[in-house]
Amino acid sequence: MAERKPESLVFAFLVDEQGGGRDAWWPQIDAWKPEDGLLWVHFDRAAPETAHWLKNHSRLEPVVVDALLQQESRPRCLAVGNGLLVVLRGVNLNPGADPEDMVALRLWIEGRRIITTRHSKVMAIQDLRERVASRHGPKSPGDFLVQLAEALTARMAPTLDALNERVDKLEDAAPAARGEGTGAELAQLRRQAILIKRYLAPQREAIARLETGEQDWLDATHRVRLHETKDRVTRYLEDLDAIRDRTTVLQDELLNQLSLRMSKTMYLLSVVAAIILPPSFVAQIFGMSVGGIPGAVGSAGFWVIVALLGVLIAAELWFFRRLKWI
Repeated sequence: MAERKPESLVFAFLVDEQGGGRDAWWPQIDAWKPEDGLLWVHFDRAAPETAHWLKNHSRLEPVVVDALLQQESRPRCLAVGNGLLVVLRGVNLNPGADPEDMVALRLWIEGRRIITTRHSKVMAIQDLRERVASRHGPKSPGDFLVQLAEALTARMAPTLDALNERVDKLEDAAPAARGEGTGAELAQLRRQAILIKRYLAPQREAIARLETGEQDWLDATHRVRLHETKDRVTRYLEDLDAIRDRTTVLQDELLNQLSLRMSKTMYLLSVVAAIILPPSFVAQIFGMSVGGIPGAVGSAGFWVIVALLGVLIAAELWFFRRLKWI
């Protein structure tokens, strides 16, 4: 067999029936037989040797191999014989990553073997690995599928809670908000909610298909837990819809506030222009450089004009107040 690159195999376990397991490596994987126990192999999808092993040594159908290696995939569930091809998504909790850039996890589960592939690190897989190491992990393929679905779903809760908290803060600050940066934050929140829902909606359908699957290694308890996970995903989808609607309402409120402030400003400018226009007209008449202007030769002419303008402005203010324009 061709020499394998060590980075292609992330880890492997031979799982026992007590929730524990022992580490396995290429010699144990190559020599594995169903009677040796439940084998869980976890690969880096992007490593070249992963494709080589899946195509030449896994004894899987080509359609399954292609799905395990596919770069972009939506959550789905496909039964192939007594095995299941499952693609699930989880929030991206890797350092420096955006949570809405959800990471994909591809699984092949059959009676005595589990093959999982990913590119970016999936925290839910790390959770299961730690459970196996502490002997609290899955005892069967059904347990593995249920615990993985629950772990992926549980990992989404903090991200959705953080989105809700950000919307709550924006709603509390909405009356005093003046629009600086608020519109951009609302757009970002709405974008995150839409992107997460893009994968959560088909994930709910995939879990529903798992719940009603006919695989004999899924018992009644597994199906009940899958049903609960599906309900939890449904609640998350409702929360995402609420976040999107709330940000839309906040955006509309912000636009209304900006429009109202603009209207008040334009109204004030119009009133000022209406007050200034008549005195300006009078001042321009008396400022013409032509003969016959009253008061042009007397020292009191300037003060008479100033008094006349003051009386005119006062009359305008009284008139506008009477009309309740100011």
